Amino acid sequence: PPPPPFHYFSSGTVTSRVGGRSIITERGRTQIDNHKKMSEAVASAMTRLSEFQWPESIRPHVEVLLLWMTWAIDHIDFDYLEYLLWLFLPVIITFVVPVLLLLFIYGCVIFLHVYKFRNRIREELHTSYWNGARIAIASFWDAVGHIWHGYEVHGLENIPDEGPALFIYFHGCLPIDIYYLMAKCVLHKNRTLHCVGDNFIFKIPGWGLLTKVFSISPGTVEDCTANLQAGNLLSIAPGGVREALFSDPRLYDIMWSKRMGFAKVVLASRAPVIPMFTENCRDAFRVPEWGRSFFRWVYEKTKAPLCPIYGGFPVKMITHLGPIMHFDYDNTTPEEIRKQLKREIRGMIREHQQLPGSIFRGIAQRFVGKKQKSILTPESTELLQRNGTDATAVENSEEVVQTIAAGDAAAVQSEESLTN
Repeated sequence: PPPPPFHYFSSGTVTSRVGGRSIITERGRTQIDNHKKMSEAVASAMTRLSEFQWPESIRPHVEVLLLWMTWAIDHIDFDYLEYLLWLFLPVIITFVVPVLLLLFIYGCVIFLHVYKFRNRIREELHTSYWNGARIAIASFWDAVGHIWHGYEVHGLENIPDEGPALFIYFHGCLPIDIYYLMAKCVLHKNRTLHCVGDNFIFKIPGWGLLTKVFSISPGTVEDCTANLQAGNLLSIAPGGVREALFSDPRLYDIMWSKRMGFAKVVLASRAPVIPMFTENCRDAFRVPEWGRSFFRWVYEKTKAPLCPIYGGFPVKMITHLGPIMHFDYDNTTPEEIRKQLKREIRGMIREHQQLPGSIFRGIAQRFVGKKQKSILTPESTELLQRNGTDATAVENSEEVVQTIAAGDAAAVQSEESLTN
């Protein structure tokens, strides 16, 4: 086939083929001039570095480094690198967005430190002077949620205006939905939602003040019980970091293992419980499939969340707050509370999340809404039956089937007929 009218030679200059001959275009001449100027500037810099009086111990290493840099600059095609940069830019962006989220959090830390410095006198006079900082940061996160994820809360009226309440929620890859809900509580309920965080959060430099102002605590049973008995709102994700990093985004798999601490908090505090689930929370950010078993092994050995995260996808996020749950606190065991809450969260996943999870469907939901289905597809039914049956938390599958079958007997019968 004939060559394209424009192509790149190894030198990176743009040429045009006319009459079987390659003619350098005006753009190519400009690139040649730019490369010459760059080469001259680099050569001058290399000369100055080589003439610098380096210590004898490192001079051989510096000379080797300068030789390598000179070779690289002389032989690397910068135009081709520019082409590769544009080609892989979408992939790069998906890994950059989590870093930007971290920068946003550090921006909040900087703001709090500035606020504390400017109000040092008021700190001695008023005990609640942090409210202004909370409202400012809550307004920022509320705007981010509205613009980037079209964030909504269904069931905000279930949050009491006063008195304690314990939120039990499914942990997304990054708990950005909790950030948004905290903002909603501050702005619309004038209440602070206290959170239980993993221990590694309190070891991150600079985050101490942030965890103090927004009432993030390590979450022992005693601390959580005291927090609720003081009349505060408290949120706990029983799955923790394990569920955040290693739950299957296709299944939205609940990974609570055999954890009972949150159930003991319910019994000790006698606080009402609000189950919570956020649609597409595992599609906004994800963990790569490759190396997941290795990073899981590292986490189980060290409890260090070293698994890489990518994403920042603008999927539709809707937090569903279920009706307030009360228990027979005198005659109920922690195991029974755990099973009942797990069944409730699984039911919310079944009702509000279309499986398997999909990034593209989550983005499209912002524009076309969510399709309401009267029955479950065989694939969704199979995925829901597997939900919660992680190797560390195997339960009776009949419990899952009963949850799925409620209101969808026709779908279950269809699935059984296919099996038979």
